[in-house]
Amino acid sequence: MKIALSIAGSDTCGGAGIQLDLKVFQTLGVHGVSAVTALTAQNTRGVERVHHVPPSFVAAQIDALASDLPIAAAKTGMLARAQVVEVVAERLQRRGIPNLIIDPVILAKDGTPLLNNRGLALLKSRLLPQALAITPNVPEAEALCGLTIHDQASLQEAARRIAGLGVRAVIIKGGHLPGEPVDTLFLDGEFVTFSGHRIAGTPVHGTGCLYSAALTARIAAGDSLPEACAVAKETVTRAISHAVAPGKGSRLAVL
Repeated sequence: MKIALSIAGSDTCGGAGIQLDLKVFQTLGVHGVSAVTALTAQNTRGVERVHHVPPSFVAAQIDALASDLPIAAAKTGMLARAQVVEVVAERLQRRGIPNLIIDPVILAKDGTPLLNNRGLALLKSRLLPQALAITPNVPEAEALCGLTIHDQASLQEAARRIAGLGVRAVIIKGGHLPGEPVDTLFLDGEFVTFSGHRIAGTPVHGTGCLYSAALTARIAAGDSLPEACAVAKETVTRAISHAVAPGKGSRLAVL
C-alpha cells in the first residue's frame, strides 16, 4: 500500500485537518501518516483556541516518518506560523519527499486567521517551488496573487500568476463564484475544468482539506494530476451530499 503524509493541524471535532485527511487517505486506498503542526480547540461553530507545536517537534515528526517509510506523496494544510512553514519547507527538501500538494490554509471558515503575512510570504517563496500542485479556493487564490477574481477569465489569470511563483500546477476551486462550482486545473500551460453541481444546505466544514487529501491520496496511488482532480471533485461532491449536522454550526462531510 502506498503511503501519503499529511502535515497539518488537529481538528477536535474531526471535520477537517489531520483527522479528516487520514479518513480520506484510507477511503481512497492509501496508508496515511501525519505530522501535527498545531492543536485546535474547535467545534462545528468555530475555532476557540490554537496551541502551536514547536517547529523543532514538527521537524522531528517528519524526520521520524521519512527515515523509515517510503512516502509517495505529501500534503500541507494548516501550518499556522512562519517558523513552521520554514521548517517544513527545509525538511521536505532535505528528505526528498515527492509529490507535494499545498492546501494554503489562510483563514478558517469562521474567519479565524490561520496564517499570518510572513507565513504566507514564506509559503510562496519556500514551499511553492517544491510543490506539484496548490489547491486554493477563490479567496485564497486572491491572497496568493493579489488579483480580484470575479469570473472565469480573472480566475485563469490568477492561476497563471500563482504558477509563476514556481509551482507546477494550480487548481483553483470555484465554489465561491456564482453559478455551478467549477474547479480549474492549470498544468503545463493548459487549462482543464471539472464541473459540478451546487448542493443546497448550510456550510460544510473541511471541504478544502477533503479535496487536497483526496488529490494527495490519488497522486500517491499513481494517478495523473487530471485523474486525481476528477476523483477529488467526485469525492467532495459525494461527501457534501451526505453531510450531517451533529452540532450547532457547520455540517460535517461524510465519506
